[in-house]
Amino acid sequence: MPDSFGYPAEVTLDEDGRHVVSFPDFGWGATDGATLDEALAEARDLLRELIACTMREARGLPDPSIPSGQQVLVVPPVQIALKAAFYETFRGTGLSRRGLARKLGVAEGEVRRMLNPDHATRAAAIDRALRLLGRRVIVSVDEAA
Repeated sequence: MPDSFGYPAEVTLDEDGRHVVSFPDFGWGATDGATLDEALAEARDLLRELIACTMREARGLPDPSIPSGQQVLVVPPVQIALKAAFYETFRGTGLSRRGLARKLGVAEGEVRRMLNPDHATRAAAIDRALRLLGRRVIVSVDEAA
């Protein structure tokens, strides 16, 4: 299970001079921008969608590789990172959604919403659920790229 959800991205220039960004750890998907800043902003949105799609398809998220000197680290929006942490923790428990709901003391529908990457869930609710499952959220603040 990944313990961080920042992924290295490769940035190349296409024949029109646009910056193309892809995520080797996922093996699919790309985006671009006229400038590097625009491409990296689009990359953040793409990373959110790559994580969400993986969750929707009930597959495991890849462990982020260590960025090479040519790659840049892209960090997804906080909400999807929290959802991904909860999703991966849930996958590791072997519990059913019903069993997880019992353990958390919530309705099964609430667990479904918490696991849905497209449904907004309060950070405090995910934090509480992760703690009940033996995990914790650690927030760090870093220099912007």
